[in-house]
Amino acid sequence: MQLKLPQTAHNWLSLSGAMIALISLFMIVFLFVISVLFEEGGSYLGLIIYILLPSVLVLGLILIPVGMLRARRSEKKFGKIRKDEWPKIDLNDERHRNAFFIFTWGTVIFLLLSAIGSYEAFHYTESVEFCGTTCHKVMKPEYVAYQHSSHARVACVECHVGEGAGWYVRSKLSGLYQVYAVLANVYPRPIPTPIHNLRPARETCERCHWPQKFYAHTLRQERHYLSDEKNTPWDITLRMKIGAELSAFGLKEGIHWHINPDVKVEYVSSDEKRLKLPWVRMINLKTGETKTFIDSDNPPDKAFLDSTEIRVMDCMDCHNRPSHNYKPPALFIDDAMTSGLIPRSLPEIKKLSVEICDNDFYSTDSAMQFIETQIREFYEESYPEIIEKDSSVVNQAIAGLQNIFRHNIFPEMQVKWSEYPNHIGHVEFDGCFRCHNDRHETEKGEVIRKDCNLCHDIVAQGIPGEKEFISEGQPLEFRHPEDIDEEWRESLCTECHTGLNP
Repeated sequence: MQLKLPQTAHNWLSLSGAMIALISLFMIVFLFVISVLFEEGGSYLGLIIYILLPSVLVLGLILIPVGMLRARRSEKKFGKIRKDEWPKIDLNDERHRNAFFIFTWGTVIFLLLSAIGSYEAFHYTESVEFCGTTCHKVMKPEYVAYQHSSHARVACVECHVGEGAGWYVRSKLSGLYQVYAVLANVYPRPIPTPIHNLRPARETCERCHWPQKFYAHTLRQERHYLSDEKNTPWDITLRMKIGAELSAFGLKEGIHWHINPDVKVEYVSSDEKRLKLPWVRMINLKTGETKTFIDSDNPPDKAFLDSTEIRVMDCMDCHNRPSHNYKPPALFIDDAMTSGLIPRSLPEIKKLSVEICDNDFYSTDSAMQFIETQIREFYEESYPEIIEKDSSVVNQAIAGLQNIFRHNIFPEMQVKWSEYPNHIGHVEFDGCFRCHNDRHETEKGEVIRKDCNLCHDIVAQGIPGEKEFISEGQPLEFRHPEDIDEEWRESLCTECHTGLNP
């Protein structure tokens, strides 16, 4: 039986639109069933089901009335109907009745599918899979670092967007340009950290890390390896003063004093990455006491202060790489040796590995090949007896360094530790020493001290078996693994430590 429709629906444009819409609908249903029943497809299948195919479906549906309007305009042009005559709907006419019911039921089904599709599309675009794998090359460094971070079970949008429609819309509008940048291949390499347009920490971080809960001192144990022939291990145990000595004292002292609700710490930065802070102000909100500290080596002038934003210190000023931390070679090689990924029995493997990572590569594949060639040639020339006796240990070192390299250095995007300063600590980057450097002082001569014992006490340090330990509650004085006399007192760690030495 032939389905009768109004004459205006019998045109190539409307029929093409109907075919496009039907085919798109069939493909959406088919791929959705495949993804649900067989869990196949990954992020790109979701992109097709929830974004691309629905767009094609809507385009097809739009073509149907457009074609009918063109057909009606043509009829008016050739005098088949009066120019001032409006379209009529006569349900007693079989053609009109068929068109009416198709439109009515089609609209109901379309709205239902749109509601479901919009809901699924919303959740899909909010998923970690979408954020991390859709633009694979661009987002690979961030996605890999995120998977090995302490926030690996926290969805990207929890931190980058947070709650509320306003920030959701803002993130999607920002995403439009990012899509264009990827398609046009004009995105920066490496991707810059969005320092100035991040949502405030109190609206994201503090939803889980609530500041009303304070912690007392905690122990931190680290193992490093010297760049000598024996890869000599060097241990240090720190008692970190996260809060006060007793948790009942809250934030009266300790590292988290900086976010004490009774204290307001403000600063001004003279560079985009907030590495140089020439002006710092502390306000005691209970007493009203105010102290302003000026960097004596880099004092800001009044015009600069008047034209620059004064930022209130929050979590992100220290914890600026909570999920995307690219470790420097000195640290990730230490970790790999401690875990056994790189055998520390190989002589000079620490020094060799760091020297290899100090090179610039144009691709990950070239880096992998260079790592294998350099390690194998080094032991063939310098320690041939190791190759002859058991070459498997050399193969293990090659595989271990390649593996840990891929987690921290990404040549295609020019991403590595030096491009993203980490403000926790003060060894490879100034971090704490941006303020605590003995240079920031008030008019009365009070300074922000560069004092190791402000944030931590050294409980133990030294070579395993020969370590010195804390006694009678007095912390140990720092002892540098290498004899540099009193140089460590007079200069900042970053003047020597670049991420390529222990």
